[in-house]
Amino acid sequence: MTTSREQKVLFGHPVGLYTLFFAEMWERFSYYGMRALLVFYMIKGFLNFTDGRAYAIYGAYTALVYATPFIGGMLADRLLGARRAVVIGGLLMAMGHLMMTVEHELAFFFALALLICGNGFFKPNISTIVGSLYDIKSRKRDGGFTIFYMGINLGAAMSPLLCGYIGETYGWHYGFGLATIGMLMGLAVFVAPIRLTQVLILGCALVTGVALMFFQNNPYQLAVNILIALALIAAGVIAFVALGRGGLPDEAGRPKRPEALGEKMWGFLRKDLAVYLGIVLALPVLIVLIRRSEIAGWVLTLFGLAAFVWLVIEALRAAQIERHRLFVVLILMFFSMLFWAFFEQAGSSLNNFADRNVDRVFEEDRVSSGDVGKTLPLKLSQEQLGYTNGGEMFALDALTRAREEGRDTVDWRVDDGNVGMGTGGAEIPASLFQAVNPIFILLFGLVFTGLWAFLSARGRDPSTPVKFSLGLLQLGFGFTALWYGATHADGRGMVSMVWLILGYMFQTTGELCLSPVGLSMVVKLSPARMVSTVMGAWFLATAFSNYLAGMIASLTGVSHGEGEVQIIPPPIETVGLYGDIFGKIALTAIVSALICFILSPLLRRWMHEEE
Repeated sequence: MTTSREQKVLFGHPVGLYTLFFAEMWERFSYYGMRALLVFYMIKGFLNFTDGRAYAIYGAYTALVYATPFIGGMLADRLLGARRAVVIGGLLMAMGHLMMTVEHELAFFFALALLICGNGFFKPNISTIVGSLYDIKSRKRDGGFTIFYMGINLGAAMSPLLCGYIGETYGWHYGFGLATIGMLMGLAVFVAPIRLTQVLILGCALVTGVALMFFQNNPYQLAVNILIALALIAAGVIAFVALGRGGLPDEAGRPKRPEALGEKMWGFLRKDLAVYLGIVLALPVLIVLIRRSEIAGWVLTLFGLAAFVWLVIEALRAAQIERHRLFVVLILMFFSMLFWAFFEQAGSSLNNFADRNVDRVFEEDRVSSGDVGKTLPLKLSQEQLGYTNGGEMFALDALTRAREEGRDTVDWRVDDGNVGMGTGGAEIPASLFQAVNPIFILLFGLVFTGLWAFLSARGRDPSTPVKFSLGLLQLGFGFTALWYGATHADGRGMVSMVWLILGYMFQTTGELCLSPVGLSMVVKLSPARMVSTVMGAWFLATAFSNYLAGMIASLTGVSHGEGEVQIIPPPIETVGLYGDIFGKIALTAIVSALICFILSPLLRRWMHEEE
């Protein structure tokens, strides 16, 4: 069976989709693998940044990651073609991940600049190629993007389980090195001949599935790893069968005018070489924007204000229906920006909260009153945080130093305050909790898709503004769970991991309400003459929300001593600060949801869905 363009299909979808599924999966594996470690690396690694400095850099980096696809997409549309842009982006990101293994501050910022630039070329254009596999009127297109979205989240789920675990357990550079391999694998899958692609996809799926069985340290983690391994191997087998029928069509992602690449600018510079020169010149600019994050903030603010003013002027000039629709886009853009500013705490403040205040140890035993006065050989873990050894408080910075020096076991002088302290057992690395959101996406994604279809068939599908309200409300519930856990911590300031997982679950269901409809809403409501510009403004708002996320995260900063080993207070001194900020985020998100819900009838009328 073939599509109208004579493409081979499997399960009703072009076989090229399965190549793109794995190319994007491995690229997301590399991106989220690095992201899971980034804040920890800046604070605990050789850089020894304070929380505030690390959060500012993280915010600037993620903001620029969302800003550059606008430029990468424009260059692909007008000159390069999506296919070449994806290859350029993949190579830049692979170099960036590899550069992360170099312990030098300039190399670190250069690596982030390469990753930002590479993402700008890769991210928008591989999605464009997915869309190009389907006829414009094809009803299979949305299903194809759903499959593609599953690939994104499978990669995002695997990366903390492998890159995060290996990076925190064996060394940062091993985690970043694994991310490099993942990016190279995604690129190889994209450019290799069909038969080699089949071998790469199935072989890497099997090897990675087996690796997931070994890189874990407790039965709960093993169960999660088995689930992801089975999903990966099943996807690998399906892709292997699909590619047996053919691969990515030759015309997919080709430039509209291939001859334009060789045309000259100003009479002497080829256009393709101008792009490469532009990349080289952009890298130092990006380095400055990351290092001086406040400059990135001002740039985003100025561009954002300019875009906002321009859209308002265009709306006021437009006819009534267009004006109403643009106002809806602007209002929902604001609520979307709030959502992502809160949601993106996952890679920064929530990551540190998991590291410092979430009990991640499955202990084997506990210190009893009979042990008081004894000196016990203890294998150090998070269980000792907040307790005293010989009158000296044991905090996270001491645990980090001990692990860096290879001192896993110490002689612990037990006093009355140590009774009840856990000993032995397995500790889950904090970065592994970055896998919770994509795993919930994999579990609930199709459920929500089916739910919206079920309600739509009965004429009860919530409007886009109501879905935005539901997304913000559930995000608020997620931070309420985190606030409740922090305010009900144990005597040493540690919180049950149940509250963290519950918080992530609500954030994920909120994401599934809001995220899929945002881009679709922009396309439907924007006037045809300015769809791309409005879409660019939407991504700019998302970029700014990531910068805001870094600013919000900085409110939870507790470490000090930049340039030295970071001094982290005991858990009992940090849990209240995290709880306070999470509570304020929860309240803001819930109030915003109520305001959006109140505005929903008006916004729905302004959408003019029947016209």
